[in-house]
Amino acid sequence: MVPLVVIRPEPGCTASLHAARAVRLETHGFPLFEVVARSWEAPAPGQFDAILGGSGNVFRHAGRGLAALRSLPVYAVGETTAAAAREAGFTIAATGSGGMQPLLAELDPAHRRLLRLAGDERVPLTLPKGVTMDERVVYASVPRALPPELAALLRAPAMIALHSAEAARHLAAQCVTHGIRRSLLRLIALSPRIAQAAGDGWSEVAVATVPNDKALLALALQMCQDPGPRGRD
Repeated sequence: MVPLVVIRPEPGCTASLHAARAVRLETHGFPLFEVVARSWEAPAPGQFDAILGGSGNVFRHAGRGLAALRSLPVYAVGETTAAAAREAGFTIAATGSGGMQPLLAELDPAHRRLLRLAGDERVPLTLPKGVTMDERVVYASVPRALPPELAALLRAPAMIALHSAEAARHLAAQCVTHGIRRSLLRLIALSPRIAQAAGDGWSEVAVATVPNDKALLALALQMCQDPGPRGRD
């Protein structure tokens, strides 16, 4: 079985490892990013009707500024984000399962003024008619160099799970830095945008049917049971 490598930051990396091992995937975790807080100023909550949350990192790393916003309901991109919001004292207006853009279709008609709390890397959104949005960057994912153990693992056929476009670009750059052949490696991406960010030259690039970890791991299980191409020069 081809091993699966997870490079997303903690605590997501550990969560993906546990889920992957539960379905008997040979999985290795090497977080290539560290999530850090960014300095930001919370706006007056009366300016907004609801919060858009695209990651649990928003509620884990935004700090004291969140307290002033707890009166606002949260639209959470997925269950993990919703759980982090609840733990931080927020109520949930809706929880998505297919990314941020489809979540906007679930807006309550009374929620027309949105505050998006996000990281440095975020997906552009098209707002419904009559809806406005302000953004605050509250965290960032800082890239780490490839550890020697991971560099050694990637010199043989392997599969890498990509949860962000930032991760895709960083992985590609690190392969160049360490002289790792992309043609030995297969990628599974959470979305077409992430797959595109990885560039060319990989053995295979596949995209999950829906942008969540369950679908990503189902794709990984299918692909890990198939040795796939042995690489191209």
